[in-house]
Amino acid sequence: MTAGARPGSTRGVTSSTRTLALLGDPVGHSLSPVLQNAACQAAGVDGVYLAIRCDSEGLAGLLTGLARAGGGGNVTLPHKGDAAGLVDRPTEAVRRTGACNTFWAEQGLIHGDNTDVEGFRRALESVFPGPHVGMRVLLAGAGGAARAILVALMDLGVREVNVVNRSHERARAMARRIGGERVRVLESVRDASGEDYDLVVNATSVGLESRDPAMIDLEALGRAGGVMDIVYGSGGTRLLASAAELGVPACDGLGMLLHQGAVAFERWWGEPAPLEAMERALAEAV
Repeated sequence: MTAGARPGSTRGVTSSTRTLALLGDPVGHSLSPVLQNAACQAAGVDGVYLAIRCDSEGLAGLLTGLARAGGGGNVTLPHKGDAAGLVDRPTEAVRRTGACNTFWAEQGLIHGDNTDVEGFRRALESVFPGPHVGMRVLLAGAGGAARAILVALMDLGVREVNVVNRSHERARAMARRIGGERVRVLESVRDASGEDYDLVVNATSVGLESRDPAMIDLEALGRAGGVMDIVYGSGGTRLLASAAELGVPACDGLGMLLHQGAVAFERWWGEPAPLEAMERALAEAV
């Protein structure tokens, strides 16, 4: 990867500072600037990370301009799918998910990765250590995050994934693209009632608002071995509250955010991410 110059005794943005940015709409809620600026400072690399709100028409110009100027960045909703078609060198994760959330340039070519795949795997390992072979998983969602999570689960060797999603066709398309015979799309969340799952994952935005109901009724399941909710915030979600009431081990989306950000840092700078500093920055922000 292309590394920026190490800053001297006087910190500040200079002509040699690499500009990294989050591109999406909306971006005001994102903790990525907190995460990545803390990482740059802790690692002593000369970079600054911004959040830039952009529409679909502005995505190509911003992404290519940042990368070719020696910077890079992340892509969030609703542009991850479009970004996959803008990079010259997509990783296997981008090809399998059809989504790109991290970009940078090397030798004149724009590279793209989907760090949500590795980010979820690392987050899962940190909370629910493996082996994960043979697990049965209930996954809510069929968007970009769900596709990345499904790829990670398939690579970990889980036995079966049941998917629930408002759009059945979108869920079936995801299953055909990624999971094959190990993935089954349920007609409704009620079809999971009485079933035993080793892991329940909410990969939807349900829970962002305090009035949102729990995406999955844990009490209706036969068993839930653990819960991961990609939504994060100081108030938690009803799904996480339900897990706590039932004594089910659970975690929110901060772990996935942390680890996908660490993978992105490694892509941009070519060195290990300062994970402890990044984790502290997230904890303080939340």
